[in-house]
Amino acid sequence: MDIVERKLSGVYEITLKPHRDSRGYFMRTYDKNQFAAASLDKEWVQENHSLSLKKGIIRGLHFQLPPFSETKLVRCTRGRIQDVFVDLRSGSKTFGQWESIELAEDNYKMILIPRGFAHGFCTLEENCEVLYKVDNYYSPQHENGLIWNDPELSINWLITDPVLSEKDQRNLTFKEFTIKYKMLKA
Repeated sequence: MDIVERKLSGVYEITLKPHRDSRGYFMRTYDKNQFAAASLDKEWVQENHSLSLKKGIIRGLHFQLPPFSETKLVRCTRGRIQDVFVDLRSGSKTFGQWESIELAEDNYKMILIPRGFAHGFCTLEENCEVLYKVDNYYSPQHENGLIWNDPELSINWLITDPVLSEKDQRNLTFKEFTIKYKMLKA
């Protein structure tokens, strides 16, 4: 696997290497030694799997407050998604900046997003499945989110009329986040 740091410090794009033959392929999706060599070894405590049935579903932009902030290792195993992450870290030079990557079942990419980021994704086709490992436990009392279409963040989503959960429709604007929390301590 290839591990490359992205523009936002601490975010890593990981490209998997399938070994193909007449039967199909085999690929390693996690290797503790390779992650440790890149100083990315984590103790993953949960793995989550989501299925989104429709194109244009946005899940996010979610984050957990300390002490339940999470590092996420995200992979799309079926379909295609636009994965988006926003830097909310205290003292970060890229605070308030965002980036995105397309994750797809056939591009063999994953993204590692460190603690202190809001994270979400948009389905680019029907029946998308996403797997992600986290290094902290889910805590509903520490959960929050940023609204997907905040003009201050000006995220370039690849859809215009998303399907959102009721909860995600009530997410904070970036300004509300900065007033309420200032920044996140990773």
